[in-house]
Amino acid sequence: MKRFALLNFLLLVTLFSMASTIVVNNINELNDANKKAQPGDVIILIDGEWKNVTITLNCSGTKEKPIIFKAQTAGKVFITGASQLKLGGNYLTVDGLYFTNGYAGDDAVINFRIDKDQLANNCRVTNCVVNDFNNPKRMDENNWVAFYGKNNRLDHCSFKDKKNIGVLLAIILDDDRSRENFHLIDNNYFGRRPPLASNGGEIIRVGVSQHAEFNSNTQITDNYFDNCDGETEIVSIKSGSNVIKNNLFKECQGSVVLRHGDNNTVENNIFLGNDKTGTGGVRVINKGQWVVNNFFYKCRGTEFRSPLAIMNGIPNSPTHRYVQVTDAVIANNSFYNCSPISFGEGSDTERSLPPANVILANNLFYNNRDSVIYNVYDDIQGFSFMNNEVSKVIKQGVVKGFIKTSFGTQKNDFFTFPVSLHAKGYQLPESLQQKSKQRIQHTLSQKAGFPGISLIKKIQVKAYQSTGAKWFSKLNKPIAAKMVIVNCATAAEVYEQLERNEPSVIKLTGKEYTLDRPFVITNTIRFTSDKKKNILINTSNMQSVFIIGGNGNLSLHNMNINGNAVKATHFISNDSSGSSAHYNLNITNCSINDFSKENGCQNLVYAYKYMVADSFVISNNTFLNNNCNTIMMVEEKDDKGYYNAEKIVIRHNSFTDENGTLLNIYRGGNDESTLGPALVFSHNKIINCNTPDFIPLITLTGVQQSAIFSNEFTGSNKTGILLRYHDTVRAAHLLERNIMNNSGRIEENSFVKQTANSIK
Repeated sequence: MKRFALLNFLLLVTLFSMASTIVVNNINELNDANKKAQPGDVIILIDGEWKNVTITLNCSGTKEKPIIFKAQTAGKVFITGASQLKLGGNYLTVDGLYFTNGYAGDDAVINFRIDKDQLANNCRVTNCVVNDFNNPKRMDENNWVAFYGKNNRLDHCSFKDKKNIGVLLAIILDDDRSRENFHLIDNNYFGRRPPLASNGGEIIRVGVSQHAEFNSNTQITDNYFDNCDGETEIVSIKSGSNVIKNNLFKECQGSVVLRHGDNNTVENNIFLGNDKTGTGGVRVINKGQWVVNNFFYKCRGTEFRSPLAIMNGIPNSPTHRYVQVTDAVIANNSFYNCSPISFGEGSDTERSLPPANVILANNLFYNNRDSVIYNVYDDIQGFSFMNNEVSKVIKQGVVKGFIKTSFGTQKNDFFTFPVSLHAKGYQLPESLQQKSKQRIQHTLSQKAGFPGISLIKKIQVKAYQSTGAKWFSKLNKPIAAKMVIVNCATAAEVYEQLERNEPSVIKLTGKEYTLDRPFVITNTIRFTSDKKKNILINTSNMQSVFIIGGNGNLSLHNMNINGNAVKATHFISNDSSGSSAHYNLNITNCSINDFSKENGCQNLVYAYKYMVADSFVISNNTFLNNNCNTIMMVEEKDDKGYYNAEKIVIRHNSFTDENGTLLNIYRGGNDESTLGPALVFSHNKIINCNTPDFIPLITLTGVQQSAIFSNEFTGSNKTGILLRYHDTVRAAHLLERNIMNNSGRIEENSFVKQTANSIK
């Protein structure tokens, strides 16, 4: 027996001594190292640029001795170009890679499988970064991380600026090899994701509709979600028995959505809305969901993005639609100056089943700014309300189970209420399974609301200090580049400056600019001149005078532009290739006149499909005697909820003697996953503006939010339609304090709220 034990010991010593450290300089050496790797080996990737590489790892370590693939210096191994990482082995660790200045095509950047036959199990990716690693075209879809297999982990990684369509991180449950997976996603930083202007902008999705009846058992814990605004679902749960715990969501325009699947838990999370529009919390659908011990701070989302939205269901719903909410527990949460929560959210002729057997108890609602703390859209007899504390200043008459109380004057007072439902004799609905009763009684016997300020501080400090790759900055605000100032008297000088691709202020000092090709904007460029000087633009036939490409920010300021010699189809347009990079347009204090479709100029501003502007701002300008359309955003005709610009601001302008459509925005389909586009049209004067063939002067199709106020319309589209609203999904339109003097009619719908308009 002793000889056998000694033999085992000597064998272990021999195996340990076989582990080695291998330095690799290129992809060929890395592939060779992968083939020869033994448990315990450490493979070092030398610092530098690894361009156009597919890193494929299918060796196998052990639990005690994983095989480690590690950057020589974390953050100094740059994975660029058409590149990706594929794991298909066992007990592998990848550490310290930086994916930047590249893209992965239609596959994931980091993939926990090599192909359908080689899945990763018990593998780990840590201390890595994927930064702006987007496919060049916005509609070329892919994930940044795709999980397959079982027991894989992603931790202490940073992700920032995903702009092309596709979920950032997807848990795939294609077959039994990837179900009941117990993946762990922890201590990661998910940084800025700008609005995608379509569905498919989630940060994390666990499962898909057709696999909703399977359990995933994925753990999403201790992560930091920072300004994740891609769409209404930040974390989309489409499977069962997942846990979302101890995460910080800061200023994210969306929610954790329990979309499909049962028995999921959302616990001990902090939602810091900080009064940002559209910041939500948790949306509840399906069976047996638990939302307990969460803290919601100044979350100002409404409807689907409410701090808490408990949805209506569809009778006999298929899994891919809306299964009725039943047997849910919503307890011990705290809401601090949040917009109202929603009961029966989404109620309509299809979603007609109200929630049933829902416990909503021991929650705290501190609010000194709103008149209501909840909205009811359907029958709430299926709710059991108990000992929910509400600020006395709330004017709403609340149902039994909501108790108005004084929280005192100290900010932390509202954490201190010890309420025991068990001691007060609260009885659980008989329909709840026996195995759940002990857990429910324990939850409801705790103090009311979120556990306390100390836990808030702990989660925040950990999120700020311990999530993501330590070597990668969490700063979301770009550092403003210094603008060079140049004088350009000719178009040739403008072309020369633009080719330098540096942030610039270009002063047009000449009188006439003859273009043989467009001015292409791919950086921050501001054009300006002496407004007293009339600038004549002369072009041959071309697409546009200005084309804004990806990452382009074009400003026209203080210019007097004459377009009677412009033969371009558009004065300003975006790049028609559909770049994944966003752009911006700002026109301020300009005079724009005499453009004509007779010369070939159809539109002053035109948005091609599949590219997104963060903002269009057009203010304090004079538009005079233009015989063409002004602003056209009408190409997104796929009717999938796509649109061209997130924020559109048109204010303090005068439009006189314009012959053509003034504004046309199109967002088609019945998708409800986006917040935009959002339009502000205010303090404009529209005088003697007309369209041919009874076309509306302004058309808003599917615009999610609009505020049209304090405008004056005079003699415009007198016998036709001045303004037309058309919506297929719920929208919010304000039409207020406008004067319509001898102008056309308004075609409105039920989503338009009119106030103090004057029709003469």
